[in-house]
Amino acid sequence: MHLCENVFTCIVSAKGVVLNNKSILKWLPLILAFLIGLLVGCVVENKIANKDKPVQSYEVRQGGYSLINPLLECDVPKDKNLEPFKHKVEALIHEKAGSNKSNHLSVYFRDLNNGQWFGINESEEFSPASLLKVSTMMAYFKLAEASPEIMGKKIKFNGTYNYNAMENIKPSRAINPGQTYTIEELIYMMVVHSDNNANSLVLDYIDPILLQKTFKDLGINLPDIRKPEDFMSVKTYASFFRILFNASYLSKDMSSKALEYLTRADFKAGLVSGVPSNIVVAHKFGERALGPQAEIKELHDCGIVYYPAHPYLLCVMSKGNDFKYLANSIKDLSRLVFEEVNHQHADS
Repeated sequence: MHLCENVFTCIVSAKGVVLNNKSILKWLPLILAFLIGLLVGCVVENKIANKDKPVQSYEVRQGGYSLINPLLECDVPKDKNLEPFKHKVEALIHEKAGSNKSNHLSVYFRDLNNGQWFGINESEEFSPASLLKVSTMMAYFKLAEASPEIMGKKIKFNGTYNYNAMENIKPSRAINPGQTYTIEELIYMMVVHSDNNANSLVLDYIDPILLQKTFKDLGINLPDIRKPEDFMSVKTYASFFRILFNASYLSKDMSSKALEYLTRADFKAGLVSGVPSNIVVAHKFGERALGPQAEIKELHDCGIVYYPAHPYLLCVMSKGNDFKYLANSIKDLSRLVFEEVNHQHADS
């Protein structure tokens, strides 16, 4: 039994006396001194006992799904130290940014089981480009929860303008002029193959107010006329994937469906190339060339790496003058992060 579990028991056992009315005044100074000493001892004992105890954290998740893990209740953990991990990533970023082919790299990492995260240049803003196709998909899926018939609506692609012509990384598949597609098919092409023509059709069809509402619901600020290009940070964008994983905006079925589409994304040069082929990755890439001569290149890849029992979120945004070098930088960062996670959890 600890020293201070029962103060009155301590007093009685220490003095072994019963005070009568006449002896109270005689013993009162000694009793007060004893009580003060005892209480001080209690404080010291509790501080010693709790000094090395980590701050406890917990999460209650529903489970039972393969690509989502609905969050029911949580407390933010504060005791785990990711600094050694972060320093390794910082060193690699410093190495990559030393080349004239890459001058900006931002990284956001989060353990999706316990919420531990770190960011490097995580507030620097970039042009999200095709990354925003994920938010468009989420807006449609939210609408479909109340009006499922929307997904069967058909739209004809007249082919008047080819929005894929401006892309540096061409889609492996694209919709064809003169053909009609359902909204469901267009969303699939837009997300899996990053088809800009499919993206253009679904954006023209949806009420802009509904799209804006999705951003507002998710706490994302849309760009304004003063900053039409670089307006989103890697940390801000990563929230889309956290929301899908936690099924906290869309229903569980729609969150699972969105992530299923993202596991089929056919861009393999970034995050996917940095992990073993048997590891599932739900991700989306984006690219943009800026400047008078398109001399500034931006390439991003963001998603969830489903390491067994320890899924994690990794987002990388990059800027330089060589798409191939930027893709290799993302791949190398992805490999480093996977190796570190594997080192921590391989035994389990």
